[in-house]
Amino acid sequence: MTAQSIAKADGHGRYTATPSLVSRILQNRYTGALVSLLLVAAFLAVTQPVFLTWPNLMNIVKSNSVVFILALGATYVVIAGGIDLSVASATAASAMIFGLLLAAGLATPVAVAAAILFGAFLGAINGTLISYFKISFFVVTLGALSMFQSFALIINDGVSVSVFSAPGFAPINAFVNGNIGAVPMILTFDVALLLIAGGVLRYTTFGRSLYAIGANMEAARLNGIDVKRVMFFVFVIAGLAAGLGSVVQVGRLTSASAEIDPTLLMTVLAAVLIGGTAFTGGEGGVFGTMIGVLFLGVIQNGLTLSGVSSFWQGMVSGGILIFAVWLGGMRQLLRRKRQSTGS
Repeated sequence: MTAQSIAKADGHGRYTATPSLVSRILQNRYTGALVSLLLVAAFLAVTQPVFLTWPNLMNIVKSNSVVFILALGATYVVIAGGIDLSVASATAASAMIFGLLLAAGLATPVAVAAAILFGAFLGAINGTLISYFKISFFVVTLGALSMFQSFALIINDGVSVSVFSAPGFAPINAFVNGNIGAVPMILTFDVALLLIAGGVLRYTTFGRSLYAIGANMEAARLNGIDVKRVMFFVFVIAGLAAGLGSVVQVGRLTSASAEIDPTLLMTVLAAVLIGGTAFTGGEGGVFGTMIGVLFLGVIQNGLTLSGVSSFWQGMVSGGILIFAVWLGGMRQLLRRKRQSTGS
């Protein structure tokens, strides 16, 4: 018996390698993130008594809802083999549209619909350039990052829009910050989004097409999948997530800001990759992304409770992102090794 595997005989007398416990953990895309989350939570529960209190746990949920919504959209993009670098900028631009419309006195449903549709429009721009003009998703979304950010600054001369006293803000405030009993309304909304996003990936032709495209785009095309159409809608979904996230963000901040949170994009991508979605595409899921968001949220909350400067957040997120990519590469390497040995 070795540290790597245990040899066992199959039904024909041949011996094959049975993966060790460590190998199985590395190959399971959810286990590593879940174990890490539990270990960090256990450490904080011992060192910070306030950590396990209900108000603190719900604060983690509320403060990470924007990241969660954006990460759901980003999961679709990464599964399909791409990355959207413009998601934070699209959120800022949509937030400015939403804030200006609320401040102008428009009804809440109209302002919400406009913000979500504007986000989808920005996603459609990305999707069109990537799918139909065949420009690299990296080039398009990197350029869009700058363009959407500039739009957010230009539309109101870089000035934030306060919506606290706007008539249409009250329902948004109740939705984002209110509770149903002891349960935040935003938590029930996040759970509903998770189930919908997971259901689409698992039970629809569109979801299965994403995995096929991410695994091998040319093979997917040869099997009759309309790759251009699917990729277009993947980026539209990411834009919809940005528009929806902007509504929650404005509700949390009581204002729309043209400035981008410098750690938002990093946190979103880190959550997706920590949750087991392969950066090369073709593998992953939104339930792993949920674990990734919670893990980063607990880390951030732990730093705050421990009195560590918020300046460390970016360093922690970046380091975790690098580790998540390395772990994903290790999973793929172990999988190929098992396949080559016939186990």
